[in-house]
Amino acid sequence: MHIPTLAPDTIFRLGDFPITNTMINAWIAILIFLILGIIIKKRVSLKPSKIQNFIEYFLDILLNYFDQVTGDRKKTMRFLPLVGSVFFFILISNWIGLLPGIGSITWDNKMLFRPSNTDLNLTVAMALTSVFLSHIMGLFAVGFFAYLNKFVQIGSLVKSFRKGPIAIFTAIIELAVGFLEIISEMAKVLSLSLRLFGNIFAGEVLMSVMISLVAFLVPTPFMLLEVLVGVIQAGVFSMLTLVYLTVATSKPHGEET
Repeated sequence: MHIPTLAPDTIFRLGDFPITNTMINAWIAILIFLILGIIIKKRVSLKPSKIQNFIEYFLDILLNYFDQVTGDRKKTMRFLPLVGSVFFFILISNWIGLLPGIGSITWDNKMLFRPSNTDLNLTVAMALTSVFLSHIMGLFAVGFFAYLNKFVQIGSLVKSFRKGPIAIFTAIIELAVGFLEIISEMAKVLSLSLRLFGNIFAGEVLMSVMISLVAFLVPTPFMLLEVLVGVIQAGVFSMLTLVYLTVATSKPHGEET
């Protein structure tokens, strides 16, 4: 059993482009997700089967849960494709690493399969995408200047010069708070990516150590724990993404109609 390092192993190259074991895991997870989606779509009918009933029941619970965050079914339906895809990608990717024999399959003395979320490059990319898309949707939802005013209230500063020193001081404080908001957006990327990476990587190291020490029975409780961790981390990442999308697409305070 190989103990994973921080950097993923390069399995082979396509020209100058390295293909790592975490990328292979990500492709497999995407392929599984795609195949399941196609199968489910083809089996949807007006007379639902037991599997379709279960999926519809699960989807109804998910939509109601999302509604508690968004407060609007229209927003829920708009965000569901992105947030749902993130959740199932993270979940499938995490669970692939728990399949029997996955950790022992090697290529040129390197782990052939490794959970993609143990690669900080991927978790940072997903966090950047989530935060970036929340801002893009916010711009379209509330308008460019209204959305920009959430962060840098330049208009308030200009108007304050006609209202006296107190208004100017207040506007300067609001401007400084706006810059702090910009810093907090950067912190979202760090918190999302490092939380997911840290938890999944730590679990992978723990499983590798336990299986290398005792191959039978003893690692089983830890594997069950990792199944739960996979669900929790997928849920945390996707729900935080949903919160960011909801906040970004909400009108600034005082502008609600």
